Amino acid sequence: MARPAFRVDAVLVQAVIAGALSFAHLHDLADAAGQDGWKAWAYPISVDLLLVAAWRRLRSEGPSRLAWCWFLIALFASLGANVATAGFLDLTHPPAWLRFGIAGWPALAFLGGTLLAHSHSAEEPELVPPAPAVPHSGTEVEREPAPDPAPEPEPITAAGENTPALAPAGPSVPAALVDHARKLAADHHARTGAPIDTDTLRARLGVPPQLAETIAAQLA
Repeated sequence: MARPAFRVDAVLVQAVIAGALSFAHLHDLADAAGQDGWKAWAYPISVDLLLVAAWRRLRSEGPSRLAWCWFLIALFASLGANVATAGFLDLTHPPAWLRFGIAGWPALAFLGGTLLAHSHSAEEPELVPPAPAVPHSGTEVEREPAPDPAPEPEPITAAGENTPALAPAGPSVPAALVDHARKLAADHHARTGAPIDTDTLRARLGVPPQLAETIAAQLA
């Protein structure tokens, strides 16, 4: 895979040139105000670092008075040095207020950097209560027992409508005894021409009255 060709970013080049010029102007202004040697090189670094720290504070935590205040102070120091070295001031004989400002800048920059690094918002973030735990799919959840269903109403039949006859409750009858009783009933009907009554069936089978009534109901 071919590597992409090197492309020059115009914005980056412009930023480097502007930064170098601002750095040189701050150095020249500090040197003219009596800060020679390594101290003259430290001034532009201090101004640029304070400017970057305030900008990062604005980008990370949003607009705040503290960050805007120190951002404007560092920007004013940088722009002031650029304008002052353009011939508006006689750097061979710098005024007293310029010497005073350059001499007091380290303490001012230290205060601004400390406040930006260690200050916090006065309002604490609102605590969000934790969400209630949701049971897993495999966890059994106790449920209240369902109420018993209401009994269904008995069907109401119209007057005169034939309804199926329900056999009276009684003792269970063996199937062989019912077949024998059916044969006796058929024989009685063949001889007399009338259906067998319960008393005759009880006498022929020799069973108790309740059992005879149950058998008679099954033969009906």
